[in-house]
Amino acid sequence: MMQNSKNYPKFAVVGHPNKGKSSIVSSLALDDSVQIGDTPGTTQVKRGFPLKVDGKIIYELFDTPGFQRARRVLGWLEEQESVPADRRADLLKIFIAKHRDDPRFRDEIELLEPIMEGAGIIYVVDASKPYGAEYEIEMEILRRTGQPSMAILNLIGNEDYTEQWKRALGHYFRLVRTFNPIEATFNNHMDLLESMAQLKEEWTQPIKVAIDVLNGLHQQKIDQSVDTIVESMQKSLTFVYSKDIKGESATKKEKSSSQTAYQQQIVNYEKEREKNIEQIWNHRSIDKVENALVLDDVGLFSKESASIFGLSQKALMITGASAGAIGGLGIDLALGGGTFFLGSIIGGTVGGIGAMLGFNNLYEVKVMGKNIGHRQLTIGPMQNINFPYILLGRALFHASVIAKRSHALRNSVVLENEASYTEQLIDSEMRKKLEKLHLKLRNKDKCNEEIIEEYRKVILESFSNLLK
Repeated sequence: MMQNSKNYPKFAVVGHPNKGKSSIVSSLALDDSVQIGDTPGTTQVKRGFPLKVDGKIIYELFDTPGFQRARRVLGWLEEQESVPADRRADLLKIFIAKHRDDPRFRDEIELLEPIMEGAGIIYVVDASKPYGAEYEIEMEILRRTGQPSMAILNLIGNEDYTEQWKRALGHYFRLVRTFNPIEATFNNHMDLLESMAQLKEEWTQPIKVAIDVLNGLHQQKIDQSVDTIVESMQKSLTFVYSKDIKGESATKKEKSSSQTAYQQQIVNYEKEREKNIEQIWNHRSIDKVENALVLDDVGLFSKESASIFGLSQKALMITGASAGAIGGLGIDLALGGGTFFLGSIIGGTVGGIGAMLGFNNLYEVKVMGKNIGHRQLTIGPMQNINFPYILLGRALFHASVIAKRSHALRNSVVLENEASYTEQLIDSEMRKKLEKLHLKLRNKDKCNEEIIEEYRKVILESFSNLLK
């Protein structure tokens, strides 16, 4: 059962400036709105980032400024009368109250306030830089708060001083863990939460609940992504563009403009799918670098590019026969039925044959003063055998990149290698299976829920493999 709005774990992410605190908050809160910068002082005031699922907060992280005058703060604390360990936290509260309006200690007060209000401590260091004794001042201040604490080793550069840092941090923090917010996977996130659950007995159960909730949410996002891909594939494979034309056949200009319109709609379906996937994974501010979808001329136009409402000759005969029968019925009624409806039979036969013979010439056939047909140019559904795999490869590649992308990343998403994923994931056996399904998906009359579910299972298997 989820905790109420006030009874959930809170953590203040603190440390020296420019060590990746904001990146860790962004990664753990699944929130790409956290401000991240390379220059010290990007974070100037504390800000809470609650992680919500179904409107309920499962934990909250506070992004805080870095220590600026830690030595002066510790000096003030040491100047006060000696107090027993159980009252050292009270001394920090006095410091906050006394210096709240002092601009010299603005950053220290911003970072200490959420801790003194009950937040656990996540102390972040850059383990790609050597350990220095100057950090002990910050760590001593945090130790005096009495709050449950852990340290995170964030490797920002190429060097690795992890062991050096572990030896020092172990004197001040209950737990020391390595976590790279830029490269962190979902499993890395869950492992870190398992560690955070050990910091305080009262947090163990709510964080375990949070882990269960996030596992369920992750699977839900996978399912929603697959549903989005399947729906987009259906739209693209069955799409038919039609355009009214005046002459007996389409002009070169009409064909060109229609082809462009057809291609643009397919591109729009892809953009719509990408936007939906990005929203599912809570990536709402992404710049993408990708190859444009290119459709070959092969298979763009329908077998009968100029048709009447897209009807086949058989369907057109039925339409023509119906029109003739209506005319014949008029003769029968005019003669008072004395012809035994012979007029309807003759009229229907003539109408059907006329429609069949005039399939390429029929412009305006009127029944009761209304048009039953007019010439149209139609494009689609796409018959190119590679078309579905091009779309599917791009869809799987995009969705997997977005699903695995850390919310701490601020660089552009590069989507230029989707072809390799198609080759890796779709072997000959799967291709045979998919080809049968693609044929049925193209045909709206033959496509049913059973076919869609079978197709969905294939896509789910492929997508799940990509996320491993």
